[in-house]
Amino acid sequence: MEKNKFSQNIYFRLFSAFFKLGLFTFGGGMAMVPLLQDKMCKEYGWMTEDEVVDCLAVSQGLPGVIAINMATYTGYFLKGLRGALAATFGMVLPSFIIIILVVCVLEGFNENPYVQGALTGINAASAGLILWAAIKLGKQVLKSAFAWIVAGCAFVAIAVFDVSAVWAILAGIAVGILYSTWQNTRSLGGEK
Repeated sequence: MEKNKFSQNIYFRLFSAFFKLGLFTFGGGMAMVPLLQDKMCKEYGWMTEDEVVDCLAVSQGLPGVIAINMATYTGYFLKGLRGALAATFGMVLPSFIIIILVVCVLEGFNENPYVQGALTGINAASAGLILWAAIKLGKQVLKSAFAWIVAGCAFVAIAVFDVSAVWAILAGIAVGILYSTWQNTRSLGGEK
């Protein structure tokens, strides 16, 4: 008998899925995106890939930690307020436990070269996960050469010239409106 994806255990499944993500995801929310997308789309079937992109867009636009925003969004998307609470608590609890353990233990390991090496490795792996998420989402969202050019220019502006992401987004909106207006004017001129 096939299990219903919205079975009565959905709250526990939301909690445990986000607990695992919170426990094993280093590098922040963007490093969590490929894991979240795989779990939500393929393993559980809770969302489509487009719905995950929507989740990411909304979560990034809200204030706060993106990983917690994504957990809350997913839980609310599936089961309303109770689902949001279960997923959010699952995401927050591992960090809370880890921080308490680190505070209790870290003082003795602060200068340990093995610990420093492990943290360097974790940072490198996190950067790789974030790059993978950007490539995967870029292929899914950027559907024209114009979109790729705007995204590339925004990346250069933010990464190289230290432009605020807010200004890059506003510039992208303005350029998109101008491009759309130009396309519409060009197509109307061709119909005459």
